[in-house]
Amino acid sequence: MHRFFLTERTIAEENPVDLSPLARQLARVLRLQPGAQIEVLDGEGNAYLVEIVNLSPRTGTGCVLERHAVESEPDVRLTLYQCSLKADKFEWVLQKGTELGVSRFVPVISRRSIVRPAAALLRKYERWRAIIREAAEQSGRGRLPGLTEPLDFAQVVETAAGCRLLPYEGANANPPAPSLGETVREQYAAPRPSVNLLIGPEGGFDPTEVEQARRAGWTITTLGPRILRAETAALATVSVVMDRLGELGG
Repeated sequence: MHRFFLTERTIAEENPVDLSPLARQLARVLRLQPGAQIEVLDGEGNAYLVEIVNLSPRTGTGCVLERHAVESEPDVRLTLYQCSLKADKFEWVLQKGTELGVSRFVPVISRRSIVRPAAALLRKYERWRAIIREAAEQSGRGRLPGLTEPLDFAQVVETAAGCRLLPYEGANANPPAPSLGETVREQYAAPRPSVNLLIGPEGGFDPTEVEQARRAGWTITTLGPRILRAETAALATVSVVMDRLGELGG
């Protein structure tokens, strides 16, 4: 069944549902007809089975047949602070991170970021929000992950609160830092934990940035002896955290 977030309209079971924001996609792309049923999500964790009553490429209405809570949202509140990457790589992180359960994405401008001006990143936000929405619909999410404005590295390390983890390729020095999996399993098993992950850009973190984060209270961890690409590190890190906290079937 086709699933759509409809956060622009208020959905009430006793009232007709205004499907106008979805009308073009329903009528022109999917070629649905009155009588077809779709699932509409309000972005607050509720799903509604809606039958299309009227539909044109510009407007549409439907009626609610039933309502239920979406059970697929993770208990962990995971914020991914991702240093800016080239467009295709960052979009990959947004899409797959949404599928894995990231609650919030924050682009970060670090010393080695290739895409640096915040204004250049903000121009891509409409596309990025569309990518997040489509990934959330496809993967069965009940809430749309947030996408906040870009922050400088110093802002992130000084203001983020809660569990703060920074995987670093230089963390295998003697003595080696604890692995990400060990750290999560030992320290962050509280109910509905809030976890912050900070992932570097294509060129990795500058060592002075890692030390700055360490002084600010971030836990420096390792993902093992291999050096991962930035987008690989982001998704591997999210996967490890979700697995250790029982969000991947455990």
